[in-house]
Amino acid sequence: MKNDKVPIMVRKKILIVDDEKLVRWALARKCAECGYQSVEAADGEEALSVLQNESPDAILLDVHLPGQSGIEVLEKLKQSGETRTVIMMTADPQLEDVKTALRLGAYDFVSKPINYEELGVTLQNALEAGALRTEVESLRGEVRRRAGYHEVIGVSRKMTELMKFVQKVAASEASTILIQGESGTGKDLVAKTIHYQSARKDKPFVAINCSAIPETLMEAELFGHERGAFTDAKAMKKGLFEVADEGTLFLDEIGELSPLLQAKLLRVLEDQVIRRVGGVRDIQVNVRVIAASNRDLERAVREGHFRQDLYYRLAIISVFLPPLRERKEDVPALVDFFVGHYNRKFRRNVQGLNEETQRLLMSYNWPGNVRELKNALERAMLLEEGTLLRPDDLPFAVASGRSGTAGSAPTAMEVSSPAAQEPLEGGSTRRLPVLSIPEGGTSLEDIEHALVELALRQSHGNQIKAAKLLDISRDALRYKMKKFGLVHGEEEQPASPTRP
Repeated sequence: MKNDKVPIMVRKKILIVDDEKLVRWALARKCAECGYQSVEAADGEEALSVLQNESPDAILLDVHLPGQSGIEVLEKLKQSGETRTVIMMTADPQLEDVKTALRLGAYDFVSKPINYEELGVTLQNALEAGALRTEVESLRGEVRRRAGYHEVIGVSRKMTELMKFVQKVAASEASTILIQGESGTGKDLVAKTIHYQSARKDKPFVAINCSAIPETLMEAELFGHERGAFTDAKAMKKGLFEVADEGTLFLDEIGELSPLLQAKLLRVLEDQVIRRVGGVRDIQVNVRVIAASNRDLERAVREGHFRQDLYYRLAIISVFLPPLRERKEDVPALVDFFVGHYNRKFRRNVQGLNEETQRLLMSYNWPGNVRELKNALERAMLLEEGTLLRPDDLPFAVASGRSGTAGSAPTAMEVSSPAAQEPLEGGSTRRLPVLSIPEGGTSLEDIEHALVELALRQSHGNQIKAAKLLDISRDALRYKMKKFGLVHGEEEQPASPTRP
């Protein structure tokens, strides 16, 4: 005997909310004729209670209900994040009610007495719109996943506070945001987080690395070009500002832009207007610009490499990402995430790290930050055939602990006396510190960290004196203190007035 499995057709469910029993009965019959299931509620309070236990695909909601009105019920649904399709019903449609309901997300209005043929068509359209909305949201989630977006990972106090601030920034109306931090700290990920947690999340997120595009092509890349604007411009092309309209444009390594492009970018940020290369008309755009740099832009401004007015325009809201060596508490959480990611990607079954591998990862200073940790774990996952990652799987620098130990700034150098003398023009000389580099090696970042800490210690926390020792401005010193997570030193106190 043939035993073919017959697929079970899941019928759509409609919640009917009306205080008249006869109306609910007639609507339920019509739903059944159209192939839908139905559940009923006599007032708003009962409807909200039903929604806690049922999952209808659409709601038929009467405007005039005892107790709270249908508009008030709709508002509560909106506040709770309810996304089900709602069709309002009323015998006396008031313009204000219609406007309010549509503003709150109602799909349509039907008038009483109800034309059941029209209602059947309205229900079908509403359910198709709801299914389409669900599919679009699913596709958007897939796009985000393929774009490499995931929440920023961090359990440390620094990262917890940072992400609270990022959430505020995302919800704000700020049109320009500057993200600063060392290479590999995840500036691009924070930019995506700001976009996908903002009201612009359903609009484009467009990213460009300003150091990867030749200067001669950068203007056309950002602003587009008209046909015939230059030799190879055989057709009109929209620039990234137009592509990102209503969304977010992420300008990574913005410190590499030429002075000419910096001036043009400033105009766009001020006026939200662009002009294509070779064009004669202005084009209005609405773009949130997130810029990022691993350079000290304040120093670049002082040295004349970056426009001061552009810096101040970008830095209305600044986000500083701490290096991984200053938030070692986040290493285990990052390891768990990356191991899970590479288990899925490489079809492995690695359960974690052995004890020695854990110790090495926690003691290493990660000069390449999260990117270096990710690459180290990818290498280990490719080499390891067992269930636990071992020290032999790690890159040599990590396994040997060459970058220093955790918990303190590395002893990258020592300043000793007498100092060496460097001859200068005119016969004068300049005192040079005698540097001592540890046998295991170090990095320029570690040396800078140690110098700033040494200057603050020698000046007993006085920022002005420490800045003079380092031959930098106090603003530059403050940036480096924030960069390395050093506590703020004492401000220079004004001299007390002399008594007569």
